Amino acid sequence: MARLLRTSDTDACPGALRLHPAADGLVARVRLVGGMLTGGRLRALRVLAQELGDGCLELTSRANLQIRGLQAEGAEILAARLRDAGLLPSLTHDPVRNIAAPPLAGPGLRALVARLDDAILADPGLPRLPGKFLFAIGVVPIASDVAAVPAGDRFAIRFAGHDTGLRVAADRVVSTMVAAAHAFLAEREAQRGDGPAVWRLRELDDGPARVTGRLGLVTEPVAVATPVPAVEPGGLLGVLEQPDGGYAAGALVPLGRLTPVPMEVLEAADQLVVTPWRGVIVADLSRSAAAAWTERLIAAGLATAADSRWVGVTACAGLPGCARSRADVRADAATASRFVDGLPVHWVGCERGCGSPMGRHVRVEATTDGYRVDDAPVREEQELGDLVAAARTA
Repeated sequence: MARLLRTSDTDACPGALRLHPAADGLVARVRLVGGMLTGGRLRALRVLAQELGDGCLELTSRANLQIRGLQAEGAEILAARLRDAGLLPSLTHDPVRNIAAPPLAGPGLRALVARLDDAILADPGLPRLPGKFLFAIGVVPIASDVAAVPAGDRFAIRFAGHDTGLRVAADRVVSTMVAAAHAFLAEREAQRGDGPAVWRLRELDDGPARVTGRLGLVTEPVAVATPVPAVEPGGLLGVLEQPDGGYAAGALVPLGRLTPVPMEVLEAADQLVVTPWRGVIVADLSRSAAAAWTERLIAAGLATAADSRWVGVTACAGLPGCARSRADVRADAATASRFVDGLPVHWVGCERGCGSPMGRHVRVEATTDGYRVDDAPVREEQELGDLVAAARTA
């Protein structure tokens, strides 16, 4: 695999301690392992966003939360209060606590997520991982580096999406994934050459096979690649059934920007899950409670219907938050979006395409001369909303 051009060993992903400069102030990213959050911790984040930031929370494509509009003098206060809320359990491992899980993960997968997080925090060598390195437990819609996917009564350990035939019992999942992370670090050093090391396992030459070989574990023949089932964002709305027999209430956050009113409503929940589609789920409910929560989410301005115009619509920060952006893409997306039963669409303010979803989707990119829809310029006489809708169903 061709190696991407890198200028440093690690990326500059923001965190709770490493704040990212933006046009509207500093950005802090709060990592939620498996996307899981309690109402009490959401309350702590809302208060921090209102006192130190712009008053809102951003949902990311990795199911984390961001606070924007921070000032440098508030950085220490932010870190201290995140620690008090249990959202910053380590000063050294914060950038590498990247664990994805299915939004409706059952108790078994949730327990593995918690055990893996504990193991990462306890390992003094893992802060050397790049901030983009991603663990996953269960089937997730995000490109992971090391994933444990249920396979009968065992788990298949996949590397950059590849199944190399490695199978382990549930009680060996965490130790195997941690060992795989160390194998990645060793292989990236072996392949470093004269320049910076890679960030992702897929960027290594023959990465899945080489990392598997470094583990020294017995593998099984894999005759045919097993496709990973896809979950559509519209399938996680309204009243949902959980694998454990419980129920949940799911909603989309329009363009991933959570404002104070819905935050205050969600704070009453015991268990929340943020999804990679910029959605939120109130989990572990009875059926009647899930129905009541759905009505509360609708009243708070969130989308709970599969035919909402917000289904499949995402956007980067755009202006005024990002100095590289050529447009206020969120405002334009809000004006042009309508329900379309088709491909997802992602609005971006420049060629970097931050936050773009995995898989096939429609890209609406702001340029110096207007917008382009999947590389086709929008002419002055054309209606942007019509073009986007047509591209989503093409």
